[in-house]
Amino acid sequence: MRKTILFFSFISISLAAPAQKIINRDPQIEALINQVSSDSLRAYIDKLVSFGTRSTLSTTTDSKKGIGAARQWVLSKFQEFAKQSEGRMTAYLDTWTLQPDGKRVDKTIEIANVMATLKGTDPNDNRIFLVSGHIDSRVTDVMNREADAPGANDDGSGTVAVIELARVMSKSKFPATVIFVTVSGEEQGLLGANHLADKAATENWNLEAMLNNDIVGSNHSNETNIIDNTRLRVFSEGLPAFEMDKKVSAIRQYGVENDGKARQLARYLKEVGERYVDNLEVVMIYRNDRFLRGGDHTPFVNKGFAAVRLSEMNENFLHQHQDLRIEKGVEYGDYAKFMDFEYLRKNTCINLATLANLAKSPSMPEDVILDVRGLGNSTSLRWKASKSGKVKGYYILMRETAMPYWQKKFFTTDLKITLPYSKDNYFFAVQAVSEEGNESLPVLPRVGLRNAGE
Repeated sequence: MRKTILFFSFISISLAAPAQKIINRDPQIEALINQVSSDSLRAYIDKLVSFGTRSTLSTTTDSKKGIGAARQWVLSKFQEFAKQSEGRMTAYLDTWTLQPDGKRVDKTIEIANVMATLKGTDPNDNRIFLVSGHIDSRVTDVMNREADAPGANDDGSGTVAVIELARVMSKSKFPATVIFVTVSGEEQGLLGANHLADKAATENWNLEAMLNNDIVGSNHSNETNIIDNTRLRVFSEGLPAFEMDKKVSAIRQYGVENDGKARQLARYLKEVGERYVDNLEVVMIYRNDRFLRGGDHTPFVNKGFAAVRLSEMNENFLHQHQDLRIEKGVEYGDYAKFMDFEYLRKNTCINLATLANLAKSPSMPEDVILDVRGLGNSTSLRWKASKSGKVKGYYILMRETAMPYWQKKFFTTDLKITLPYSKDNYFFAVQAVSEEGNESLPVLPRVGLRNAGE
């Protein structure tokens, strides 16, 4: 039997001193992070704003104004980046026709998502990781297709983050596939995201994670006047929206109501993102989304995929969904001048670190089992090897049941482990780790009641 090695994520230098955390960064990912440019992000925003309005209902035939022109420009950027990918990246418009719905679509329209796919280099790895922002904008009246709607932050910020990610990542090779998409129709009812989530489910995509960026470029709230570019929210659902009836018994019995796919992805994003991006804290919000709002991750959550929403910490509602005007000395409207491009750069880097680490990692371990056949104050876990990727070993994550984040991390090269911690007092998960230290998403164990050879 191969020797099991235990590593703790914290070490103490003395009994009196606070614990110190060791930060190990993948040099390739760190180099990519350093290529993200606030100047590029600003230039992209200025171009998007120049189209006047990007309402989903606006013109698709004008070459200089409206949603059609904006989509063609994003497509041209993706095609430009594809030229530096040695054939790995392809870009296209995923176009379909929508009929009037009596709600937020009042006539037949052509709608399209702008897609760029960076194909993975491992033919045995069919995993997909997706990042999105919505390209459409609006003013106060969501049916107003003519008025200027700059949409610089909502959601020009998410759109340009996706564009910059495509630019930086297109030159690199990853075993798994990464898809960059700017969806249309968010303001009309998540139309583009619903279309794409349906496609992913119908075509049986092995979509392991979806990051939705919506309003990630401003640091100054109205009312409270908080100015802070050091925190970013990640929203994740708790109880699963997908097939809840089939899962509720196990969730109740084992107390894992805080450990669904989206919540695990949010924890992963926080841990990996903060590893690579300085002076930025990822704040986990235990809700799928904000009150009275909807994000493009929700259709994916509803289909059973792990999907989260990234959003700035302190929103300014004077600059969202507003007609352009000045009232009583207060300027309303979603202009670029109200954005913080250094903050947007950091938020873009959080996405990059997460996507790159996932795409470089081995696939998740298979069939993870927690052995509960007997009473005792230790915990035995076993699992099957990852199906793809070069695996160095496996991390076993552990935390107290009342703690929001994983507290300890153990390493082994084996496919099983017994730890001197009670299974009654802790949660555990297992993740595969590559030779370069890139971790897969964690897998919570199912409970095993039969023999060890189960």
